[in-house]
Amino acid sequence: MTDSPALHADGTFPSDFLRERVVLVTGAGRGLGREVALACAAHGATVALLGRKPEALTATYDAIVAAGGPEPAAIPLDLASAGDRELETLAGMLRRDLGRLDALVHCAVHFTPLVPLRDQPLEQCLAHLRVNLAAPFALTRACLPLLEAAPDGAVVFTSETHAVRPAAYWGAFAVSKSGLATLAAVWADECEQAGRPRFHVVVPGPVATPQRAQSHPGEDRDSLPPPERVALAYLRLLGPEGRAYGASPITVVT
Repeated sequence: MTDSPALHADGTFPSDFLRERVVLVTGAGRGLGREVALACAAHGATVALLGRKPEALTATYDAIVAAGGPEPAAIPLDLASAGDRELETLAGMLRRDLGRLDALVHCAVHFTPLVPLRDQPLEQCLAHLRVNLAAPFALTRACLPLLEAAPDGAVVFTSETHAVRPAAYWGAFAVSKSGLATLAAVWADECEQAGRPRFHVVVPGPVATPQRAQSHPGEDRDSLPPPERVALAYLRLLGPEGRAYGASPITVVT
């Protein structure tokens, strides 16, 4: 793989910024995951779209093809129930069908209406931990051999504001997201000798996504940055400039 071109002098991305790279994006059917997938494809990457709802993945797939991006791969998979066998099969499919994996972006999320901790059932807590923390760990582990083989492998975890600034009623969601920074730091330390992949954690801040509409139903969505703008922060981490951020930084996007 030839190295990706640098940013333009004005900070914008060349259209082939991620050329020859294969990027797996979870939660690619809607919200921030969809916009990250579209942005990666628009800048030259072949994107593997992972999501729970086939119809949503198809819509993202069609949008990429219509825009003239490299043909993506659509992978329907529910991270709430997927085990090691399914994730290892997924990694094998990426190796067989796409030949490589250069980056893994974790955007899939489980979110439920805000409640006090005293009212949060154990099953709801476990569901948050399963999708928001355990699944990113297990999927990263399954894909690690591919990412280690990539010349500039990268893993990006999507955290949340209340993971770094806890507040009442955010409960299991904030707890599950708070573990991602520790997870990334441990992965980075264990992979330090090999030098790859590199690990990043993004805290997007308020974004006009479907999840934000659930947590802040009365908010003026026009006052929030659109997810396609926030997706550009992920591009910066996935390209060669991402190396400058060091091991497992937390990038806050507002």
